[in-house]
Amino acid sequence: MSKDGVLKEGMKDGEGMKVVVGMSGGVDSSVAALLLKQHGYEVTGLFMKNWEDDDDDEYCSTRQDLVDVASVCDVIGMDLEVVNFSKEYKDRVFADFLREYEAGRTPNPDILCNSEIKFKAFLDHAMQLGADKIATGHYAGVREWTSDGRTEFQLLKAEDGTKDQSYFLYRLNQAQLSKTIFPLGSVYKRDVRAIAEKAGIHVHDKKDSTGICFIGERPFREFLMRYLPTKPGEIRSLDDNRVIGEHQGLMYHTIGQRKGLHIGGIKGNDNAGDHDAWYVAGKDMQANVLYAVQNHAHPALQRERLKAIDLNWIAGRAPRTNWVYTAKPRYRTPDQPCEVDAVSADEAEIAFAAPQWAVTPGQSVVLYESRVCLGGGIIL
Repeated sequence: MSKDGVLKEGMKDGEGMKVVVGMSGGVDSSVAALLLKQHGYEVTGLFMKNWEDDDDDEYCSTRQDLVDVASVCDVIGMDLEVVNFSKEYKDRVFADFLREYEAGRTPNPDILCNSEIKFKAFLDHAMQLGADKIATGHYAGVREWTSDGRTEFQLLKAEDGTKDQSYFLYRLNQAQLSKTIFPLGSVYKRDVRAIAEKAGIHVHDKKDSTGICFIGERPFREFLMRYLPTKPGEIRSLDDNRVIGEHQGLMYHTIGQRKGLHIGGIKGNDNAGDHDAWYVAGKDMQANVLYAVQNHAHPALQRERLKAIDLNWIAGRAPRTNWVYTAKPRYRTPDQPCEVDAVSADEAEIAFAAPQWAVTPGQSVVLYESRVCLGGGIIL
């Protein structure tokens, strides 16, 4: 990895500029801080504590993460601040997370966590500390772009396509991007670990965090049951309306889900094999019925169009209609060619060139033009 490769996404020499880096205790944020320090920035690390309900069990690693962050800051030679955003997280992120699940949708808390905590509460706190910019270990890029006399800040895909996290950042706005640096935008993950090891940063081989943003990886249904009580109901075959099982609550299931239905081995319709897997295909919230189909390729699991609400366009203006873009209707989906058929202040209609599998209400659809993330919205 060359120095030029790090710089080309906009991380210029710091010249004493003050940057506060969100530190998680992982290798990505650690190397982000190291690269900034190497390029002349005056860097301060900031560790955010955002969850307290059960921070003494096996799923939350806040104390160990803080120990790791302190060690990394010592190696790099930078100050460390610790701040508690637990109230903000519970009010702005977790409450919405529960409301969406209770309504039968499947939200993505990482997206709201970024817009409300990492790039709002954290950004505001950093500015109060006298920072010029903030930085995180996200795999994404930001650049200042001028065209036709108009200057805007663009959110870019990361160079490492296997780690790109622009999908989770689509709710950012111009003010937030103008204050943000993504040092890893042009760095591949394999190089990040190598940089950390060479610098003597002990978390170079630490496992990447997974699970719910700031809450961790845990048995999800059991966790959700703490906050949303069970509400048993029927599971029915969508094709013939037969009762084929019982669910414990519609909020515990998502479109396309295969595991956890406990209806394997039940004979399906004439077009499916006796032992074909069952997949969640729909929910009737009023009747408390979960609908399932057999066969991964079932038409009920395919959609060529979707509507999205709660829109955010990063440049502050909606994309053109009748223009070919790409979109991700979920994070792990490869970019899909599409057109924006209609768009207003409240809603967008997107048509895909090919049917999309298990399009899920509550998830986000994120729109791209080449490497530029334009924004997106919540799928209806």
